Amino acid sequence: MKNKTGSSPWKKSRKYGDIYGGREKIRLNDNLFNRLHSLKRPNPNEKLPILIEDNPSRDFFFPISANEAEIAIKALPNEAYKGITHIWLRRFKKSEFESNKLNLAEIIWGSGVSVIIIYPFPKTMIMDFGSKKPPNRKLKEIEKWCSNLIKKDGRWILKWEIDNLREYFISHLLFHEVGHHIDWCYRNLKDSEEFANQYAIQQEDVATQVIREIEEKKE
Repeated sequence: MKNKTGSSPWKKSRKYGDIYGGREKIRLNDNLFNRLHSLKRPNPNEKLPILIEDNPSRDFFFPISANEAEIAIKALPNEAYKGITHIWLRRFKKSEFESNKLNLAEIIWGSGVSVIIIYPFPKTMIMDFGSKKPPNRKLKEIEKWCSNLIKKDGRWILKWEIDNLREYFISHLLFHEVGHHIDWCYRNLKDSEEFANQYAIQQEDVATQVIREIEEKKE
């Protein structure tokens, strides 16, 4: 999609940060896109980003809040997050999680809106890869935060600690989507995924500092 005006169609970023529930390919619920189309272009005086935080279903939770996500992106240079209109912590149904391959985060552009969507994580703190061992590339991407891969009852799983999971959501998921936003606004090149990966890696120190400041405010 080359047209970046308000009349442009919706465009979703490539999948990233997948959690596995059974199927090999994602099927997005039409209600998601219906709701996204209801997001109107913010007016010029509206404070951005607009924060939307759903109540997650019973067996899931958001490791970071919408407010913490805003604090994190605003720790980056202004030009990095300029144009991000919404941060949406979006609920999904347990049936969606169990029957589809879902993203933990994504960004969607269109109609004057650029929305970063963050999905909840299982309260069990387990990332389930299913019966097939995940590729080394994926394990390498997340080994800084969680590397305890085990096979249990025929399924490959990672058991997370909450502090590491929170940093992972900011450093590896949220900042990755900001990288996609930068690419879309300023570059729009074919190596978008690699650029977003590298951008997130470059901001790991920022993410660590953000987590430290958020925790200090809670004390």
